[in-house]
Amino acid sequence: MTNLTLYYAPGTCAQAVHIALEEAGARYEAVRIDLAAGEQRSTSYLAVNPKGRVPSLVTERGTLTETPALLAYVARCFPQARLAPSDAFGFARMQEFNSYLASTVHVAHAHRPRASRWADEPEAQAAMQRKVPANMTECFEFIEQHWLGDGPWVLGEQYTVADGYLFTIAGWLKSDGVDIARFAQVHAHSQRMRERPAVMAATRG
Repeated sequence: MTNLTLYYAPGTCAQAVHIALEEAGARYEAVRIDLAAGEQRSTSYLAVNPKGRVPSLVTERGTLTETPALLAYVARCFPQARLAPSDAFGFARMQEFNSYLASTVHVAHAHRPRASRWADEPEAQAAMQRKVPANMTECFEFIEQHWLGDGPWVLGEQYTVADGYLFTIAGWLKSDGVDIARFAQVHAHSQRMRERPAVMAATRG
């Protein structure tokens, strides 16, 4: 498949999609969005993604947004890469994990850098930010206990797009005041991920 364009910003959840495209051996263009400069709110980018966020993946059929959707799309478009289980239950399990990262873990993290989304008062924002380390710890304790341990990857022996997603979000722990080393299996997973050529390519910048 050709004519894919990924709009991304380093350090964001777009990194998971970047990793998936590299793992798939896809031919794509990566366009970096400068969030600090407010490029995500520019007229040109809002024409791509009216949400003003990354990632966005422009395909021949239109633009897709939201990380779990993009990961599922890449996995389905490149079945030879085996980036998702082929059976319905396995695929749903992968989506269950990716949905948890998107709806719970990402939101727990976002209360630190983007507390203004939920409250206007400085004291309310500060209270939310103080809670982030505890919330992120709780999330990763759940992942450690219920998702890792049956193999080297999130779903056991098969590497999937869920692994790049976990690696990406686990990379936020340090900035959230949480030591990844307290989660032995998550830590080991991140170290394995760093050794993959696709991860090296996707995290260069």
